[in-house]
Amino acid sequence: MIHLQLTQSLFMEQQAVLASVKSILNNLPSDWLNLTTHRLDIYNESKAKYEFLQSLESLLQDGEPTSTSLNTLPTAYDYIRLGHPLSSVLEWALAKLQGLPSSHLISFSSRTTPLLAILRTNSLAKKSTQVYYTGQLPAAFDAETVRTVYGYQFDITEVHDVHDIPSTDESVVVITNNDEIGRQTLPHGVDFLIQVHQELGSIVYINQPDRDDYVGPIQHVRRRESIAMTPVNCHAALKQLLGTPAKASDTKLIDSKKQEVIKTVQEVTHTHSKAVLGSSGLSVQYAIMMGLFDHALTSYPGKDIKFLVPPNCYGGTNDQARRVAESVDRVEILDLPVDGDNDMVQSIDRVLDQVARIDAVPFIIAEIPTNPRVEVPVLEDLHAALIQKRTTTDNRVAIAPVFILDQTFCPNIPFLAEDGIFQGIQALAYVSGSKFPSGGKCTAGYCAANQEAEHLMRYIQRHILLCDNEATDHQIEILAEQMPSMNQRIEDAYKNTRAFVAFIEQALPEAKINFVSEALAERGFTPSVFSLDLPTKGATHEEREAYKRVLNLKLIDMMINQIPDESKYCVSYGQLKGCYWTIPATSTQGTTKESDKDYIARVSVSGDFDLERHKAVFRQFVEEI
Repeated sequence: MIHLQLTQSLFMEQQAVLASVKSILNNLPSDWLNLTTHRLDIYNESKAKYEFLQSLESLLQDGEPTSTSLNTLPTAYDYIRLGHPLSSVLEWALAKLQGLPSSHLISFSSRTTPLLAILRTNSLAKKSTQVYYTGQLPAAFDAETVRTVYGYQFDITEVHDVHDIPSTDESVVVITNNDEIGRQTLPHGVDFLIQVHQELGSIVYINQPDRDDYVGPIQHVRRRESIAMTPVNCHAALKQLLGTPAKASDTKLIDSKKQEVIKTVQEVTHTHSKAVLGSSGLSVQYAIMMGLFDHALTSYPGKDIKFLVPPNCYGGTNDQARRVAESVDRVEILDLPVDGDNDMVQSIDRVLDQVARIDAVPFIIAEIPTNPRVEVPVLEDLHAALIQKRTTTDNRVAIAPVFILDQTFCPNIPFLAEDGIFQGIQALAYVSGSKFPSGGKCTAGYCAANQEAEHLMRYIQRHILLCDNEATDHQIEILAEQMPSMNQRIEDAYKNTRAFVAFIEQALPEAKINFVSEALAERGFTPSVFSLDLPTKGATHEEREAYKRVLNLKLIDMMINQIPDESKYCVSYGQLKGCYWTIPATSTQGTTKESDKDYIARVSVSGDFDLERHKAVFRQFVEEI
């Protein structure tokens, strides 16, 4: 009788969860499907996902939610690569159905990266891993490369029934191919179950209550080396949970769109090699780093590998590079100061000399223009520093560097052209597609190579495939739609940005504005991002810094409150409309060392922008200070 009551109670709870999902989908805010960045003014990073779900549950208890009430919930994650409202709802619903904490379910767009995340965590903890699978492994998974390049050690065994897995003290992972969302049995004694869905991605179930210590590391792999299951795919998964089958993609159409995008990338970058399309800019960067390491293992056996990385660049770049060095033997990160009081060319010259002396392999990662100071080095001097022949301490020819350029701020510049600034130098360039390539509609990114670096692209392609981090079908469709107009949108956005900068210079001449010069703009450097170092006051450095930080927030609050239809507190740029504001030190530089952070306001402007309204609010701001 008691068992029957428990079963009935569980059934009623599951029905309530499904009813809640149905209610959410019936009142879905359009932004939950279409935005890549969400509001920072209602976002508490330390409570990412949890605050959103707590508020969602309270809202559901009050009855049928509305689109408006759902849209005003606390931000789940500020950027959909990390997670978003729909990934949080999916994980919450599946966790409720399994009787697990919502933190113990993590969805991925990738079908292989969840396993890599567990293997990485166990490798750093020196734990052995037993991997079991039913049916077949994800097609992209290459066990030998994972062992030899990534350094992860594990045993892998096929089983016909997951309930037949022997008991062990080792970490146990089960991979199942199951395209029915919510129809998943969690076998006893298994630490992790990864449900692979051929169309939508995968879901990790952390199946043991004492495995809380895995939640953060797995989530962080999703944050840095991959992406969450995309909003459109989470939406399909939630509909499938309610009984609507997921629709298969039109493979022929997607292949055609993919070729369109690759051709457009080649035209924009003035390159001939086949571009790599990734699920995000950081997915692409990870494939670059692991691909170059793979290449170095065979081309330079036994040599140390040095990645030269600016310490104050975008936090994702910085953090990911150091995570690779932490988990892969023979890789070390060397700091490369590039802006503010530091000169990129001088730093590269000095650090390359240092790497040459010890006969190591140098890979340089840098942004042009830099973030957030929007600085461009003297390109002729940069070329001279990179192409210079160097020697080791025993007078042998040093290994030539590979220059890896993040040109997200200026994707219209053909750095990689045969007669371009990197002529004679192995150069790769990549772009975060959530910016101008997609107009802020998806996170997909791409990578291209100049003629000298074409031989490296097969290694990068190998690792984007191994990690199953290629751009999704939907992302490819968006890029195919948006990329042909990218350069025109860049031009239009630059004109608005230049006009806004000119106004601020006149209205508040004491402010320091970091933006490209007119001369650089004539050479094609037309970003739509500038940073604003507001005037401050105080007797000490601490007082002046505190005053400036308050002033930053005052300006941003005025803009988003008085122009809510255009100004938003977001981290992105390249958007199709309006103006985004952020403070890099609290958003894009989130994992950067405190001493290297910039507490200045960063502003990004689109081509569709009400300049006069923004001028009026800024004028009011000046009057109030």
